[in-house]
Amino acid sequence: MAKYLVIVESPAKVKTIKKFLGSNYEVVASQGHVRDMPKSQLGFDENYDPKYITIRGKGDVLSTLRKEVKKAEKIYLATDPDREGEAISWHLYEALNLKEKKVARITFNEITQSAVKEALKKPRAIDMNLVDAQQTRRMLDRMVGYRISPLLWAKIKRGLSAGRVQSVTLKMICDRENEINAFIAKEYWTLDASLNVEGEKKPLVASFYGIGDDKLELTDKKQVEEIKKALQKAKFTVAEVKNGTRKKNSPLPFTTSTLQQEASKVLGFSTQKTMRIAQGLYEGVNVGKNTVGAITYLRTDSVRVSDEAIKAATSFIEEHFGKEFVNPNEQSKATGKKIQDAHEAIRPTDLARTPEMMKNYLGRDELRLYTLIYKRFLASRMAPCVFDTVSTKIAADKYTFRVCASKVSFEGYRAVYTSDDDEKDTKNNILNKLDKKTKLTLDKIDGEQHFTQPPAHFTEAGLVKAMEEQGIGRPSTYAPTITTIMARHYVVKENKNLYVSDLGEVVNNMMEGAFPTIVDVSFTANMETLLDAIEEGTVQWKTVVANFYPDLDEAVNQATKELEHVQVQDEESDEVCELCGRKMVFKFGPHGKFLACPGFPECRNTKSFLEKIGVACPKCGKDIVVRKTKKGRTYYGCEGAPDCDYMSWQKPLDEKCPKCSYPLIKRGNKKVCSNEGCDFIN
Repeated sequence: MAKYLVIVESPAKVKTIKKFLGSNYEVVASQGHVRDMPKSQLGFDENYDPKYITIRGKGDVLSTLRKEVKKAEKIYLATDPDREGEAISWHLYEALNLKEKKVARITFNEITQSAVKEALKKPRAIDMNLVDAQQTRRMLDRMVGYRISPLLWAKIKRGLSAGRVQSVTLKMICDRENEINAFIAKEYWTLDASLNVEGEKKPLVASFYGIGDDKLELTDKKQVEEIKKALQKAKFTVAEVKNGTRKKNSPLPFTTSTLQQEASKVLGFSTQKTMRIAQGLYEGVNVGKNTVGAITYLRTDSVRVSDEAIKAATSFIEEHFGKEFVNPNEQSKATGKKIQDAHEAIRPTDLARTPEMMKNYLGRDELRLYTLIYKRFLASRMAPCVFDTVSTKIAADKYTFRVCASKVSFEGYRAVYTSDDDEKDTKNNILNKLDKKTKLTLDKIDGEQHFTQPPAHFTEAGLVKAMEEQGIGRPSTYAPTITTIMARHYVVKENKNLYVSDLGEVVNNMMEGAFPTIVDVSFTANMETLLDAIEEGTVQWKTVVANFYPDLDEAVNQATKELEHVQVQDEESDEVCELCGRKMVFKFGPHGKFLACPGFPECRNTKSFLEKIGVACPKCGKDIVVRKTKKGRTYYGCEGAPDCDYMSWQKPLDEKCPKCSYPLIKRGNKKVCSNEGCDFIN
């Protein structure tokens, strides 16, 4: 019979960890939290003492755990290595009444045999500062959600919600929308001189810089035409040629935030999808006969890497690339806020498990995310990329033109990893041959008008970056917060961009008017700092709660009296109700957007909403629409289904195949035919 009991959070970890430990150990899962404040009430008394009850459905789990506890000589609480995990361990300690038992708290940053066994050698007590920080966050979120959400129900409509982090995130998106709407474009011009170089076939294109060494901004056509006129008879000469080198440091390994941003940009993943796949990679994947944790813990804002991992990376890089590719320096992240440095950055647990080796054991999306994490970590331990640069200054009358180029002389980290931020080679062989004696003649000079662009709409990746920079939320909250505001239909996502809906504007306006502190970015960021201080043991948790709630209570009571009811009009469609002739409106249900008659309850007509993509079906000529499988995967099918069976997993383009007239689809940089029987590729 097993002497020791290890309690983890996720059932997926049980199988993995069980294989690491001998028959003396039993491993069971709590399946997340087992206790919480009651849903039917605020959940704390006048002294701010929280009331906890068993979560509905967790009675059987606790019953099973109690039976296992009775058999064990010692219990190890091995929940996740963060505040949430610490709180779950404490709730288990209380719910299972473990005061009379030998109990130890253990944590590990990766689910590998060495990490789990090392954790068992370093047991500790439950850290109540971590528990208090989580408990305070939970109570603050409860206070905002439970006091303000019913007000939104009463003043706007049922089903709405407010949240301490959710509401300020919505305000950030609304503020960006207002910036875009208020933006006034400014005109500016660029001026390029195409120069013939003695002895060269290709012309050299130089960009206007200014007068002498002073930069001059070109703001209108008249100014550009005057300069062009003056330059027609000017003599162009090489004034200066500078050769040099420049280094670009390797990227930092991933944190939760940067992983979500890069996965969105490179792979097109939502923050929610990234976290779901990363969770699976962390908890364990089957590699042959073994189950292994493929990556380290995924909720972290630290870029620290363990000494063992650095040694392993150094050996791997030396073996596969050479000693010159090893980065001898430790990189750090400049930040003004406390980071959860008990964690490491997100990295593969074993560099021997290369993406090529793992392709047989991972699904397509799992492999893509694992490859991103693997290459980013490896690159972070590699030497900087080195560029040879050449900068040339060209004089013409009193004006100055410049032309620069660079080429990679040592790849460094770029041997394994490049991102959108990495510059491309701009090598120009002509520049290397220029000196002050080189003869230049003007071929042509072109001016081009431009206008400044408004700020871009937030994407999920951009919003996560902004939340991190502003100190809003923490690694575990980014994805759930974005998911919530989209589920409430405050924000809609189109072509990766996030747009505020009419409902979102109404809710934000009400929150700004009645609860300006709750949606204040600085206040919310400061609250995160206070939670960090509770974790460090420098601030008492009840002090934070007691200072927060009375002001909130007063604001809610005042808003209840003063705020007027706001009517949010449903968005009207072009679809006409066939029963009563009214124009149908868009509604949202558990399964997404649908059409309903505005004449309810007299007319109860509803129908599914099919989003057209503006491409005709090649089989019957009807519109191709966006559809979803039973498991929620998006595909593109004919509006006339099931009578017409056309479908495509990729979005059809509004271009027809020259061979069979089916719509083309995009695969990578190629356009291919959506007809599986056609081999057209362009």
